[in-house]
Amino acid sequence: MNRFDFIRPASLAEAVTAAAVPGSVYLAGGTNLLDLMKIGVTRPERVIDISRLPGLDRIEWLPDGGVRIGALVRNADLAYDTRFATTYPAIAEALLSGASAQLRNAATVGGNLLQRTRCAYFQDTASACNRREPGSGCDALHGENRLHAVLGWTEQCIATHPSDFCVPLAALGAVVEIQGVEGRKDIPIENLHSLPDATSARESALLPGDLISGLRLPPEAAAFSENARYVKLRERASYAFAVVSAAAMLDMDGDTIRAARLALGAVAAKPWRAHAAEAALVGQRATREAFEKAATAALADARPSGDNAFKITLANRILVRALTLAHEGTPKVMPALPASPFPEQHIPAPKGDLHVA
Repeated sequence: MNRFDFIRPASLAEAVTAAAVPGSVYLAGGTNLLDLMKIGVTRPERVIDISRLPGLDRIEWLPDGGVRIGALVRNADLAYDTRFATTYPAIAEALLSGASAQLRNAATVGGNLLQRTRCAYFQDTASACNRREPGSGCDALHGENRLHAVLGWTEQCIATHPSDFCVPLAALGAVVEIQGVEGRKDIPIENLHSLPDATSARESALLPGDLISGLRLPPEAAAFSENARYVKLRERASYAFAVVSAAAMLDMDGDTIRAARLALGAVAAKPWRAHAAEAALVGQRATREAFEKAATAALADARPSGDNAFKITLANRILVRALTLAHEGTPKVMPALPASPFPEQHIPAPKGDLHVA
């Protein structure tokens, strides 16, 4: 690990000014950054510790019916907040399906949004990676790529975004608050993460010094609380990143779908909001046929980036499963293994406040 300066600012403004200097990174929970520093992927010259900045560790219910989550709120604290878990159950389920309890106690929601890809070639400094070293190439293209992107990829980068949390956030239209050298700005989460283009593998819309200070969920997101699920397929039962995942939320009028919110995870360099699939469900009866048509629409542009055509089939099936479970209703008690696609883990859904065991 290289030598670096360690700075602990006393305010947001001081933090942004310090981080605008080239070679700077922010440190909050450190659950991603410290790992990357240890293996030499990230070699910052200045580490800006924001973990003690005041006012960023609060969950605030807004007058319009929405909610604001400070960037330093811990993943576990958010998932176990009873009011939040009841209002946005798919987000709680996604949070509890990620990492281990110890990591969830340390990780922050702001850091979760910006966690970097788990692509093995990105994490191996002997491999070519345009994310780590722009212009060096992408060894994943002709390497071990069965878990890589099937949507939105280019030959610059075929990596996927690893977050569970971001998937239901994208489905519900979360807005990310950014504090930068030019003041505050709001970015829809759909625009926060960048897809690779023909020449660049840039990861996000953030500029040097930009700091996520919080995120907001709009008041209309609460309308999906009674029919909301997050489903994650992983290679082992827990503590693993998704092979594919899906968030499905329905606003029902009897057995007719009034509105739908859908997003896929682990299929692209960003959480993938499925707008066409949402539109295909509006006004339809909640049937398996309707869910299968929506899944087909969601993956209409999918194509393998290597040895991963199977991910397209899996993503289709996981979205159908997520829709089926959402239609059955949000469980009153969080499943023993959150986000599991397997039916024996599913607890039928009597109405009422969600209880996180």
